[in-house]
Amino acid sequence: MTNYYFPKGMRPSTLKERLAFYAEEFRLDKVAEWFKGRKDKIQFAVIIGRHTKIYLKEYAEDFSTTIIIDDYEDLNDVKNQIIEFLPEGVYYDRNIYDDDGEVVGQELAFDLDPENITCPIHGSLEDKMQRNQGLSFCELEFQMIKDQTVSLYEYLEGLFSKLKIVYSGRGFHIHVFDDDAYQLKFKDREAIAKDVKVKGFPIDTWVTTGDMRLIRLPYSLNGLVSRIVIPLSKSEMKDFDPTEDPRCIPDFAKRSILH
Repeated sequence: MTNYYFPKGMRPSTLKERLAFYAEEFRLDKVAEWFKGRKDKIQFAVIIGRHTKIYLKEYAEDFSTTIIIDDYEDLNDVKNQIIEFLPEGVYYDRNIYDDDGEVVGQELAFDLDPENITCPIHGSLEDKMQRNQGLSFCELEFQMIKDQTVSLYEYLEGLFSKLKIVYSGRGFHIHVFDDDAYQLKFKDREAIAKDVKVKGFPIDTWVTTGDMRLIRLPYSLNGLVSRIVIPLSKSEMKDFDPTEDPRCIPDFAKRSILH
């Protein structure tokens, strides 16, 4: 595996640890609550081991492939398929589909990752990429992206009324649930992304424009850093510390911390 650096206690999870999390801790009730109001059949996706290079041997040919989960009975069935793959990451499709499978809308989102911050210690994203550490981040970079997320949230409050922040395991996502936002055309999302970028916010523009329609599933495990993806309110952001907050630390990592 590439020699990434992360804040203290963060590390890739093993296959055994992924199994323990999804079998014992994965909160399907919380996942169902997240999708409350969605009437279409949601598509899910997994990436087995693209970044960690940790995967079941039977998936050696597909470890870096994005595998779509769209044939399932219910969320329990989705959970069982996740356990079959034991992936490093689980995602959902932000597109809204009609009964014929045609796209009729998309959830608007903003993705802020700490590696996009230029760090006075570790340099720019380009510097990190040259060292094959593009997904690495330190405590300072995390604090900086957390501050940027709050600032962007406050800016977006002037444009939208239904916003949610999600800690992604590394950085943050801001989801927009206004009805009108679902109907934005590509050019509209592109204009919003450009506006936000020009204002200095380090977003991944292809997420906001909709080119990348998948986004990490809340309450799933980010297997690259062994942290649970959790929603947070703006008021919780100030003191949020993923190295210590028990809400985002899976049981197997808590045991490691204690020992």
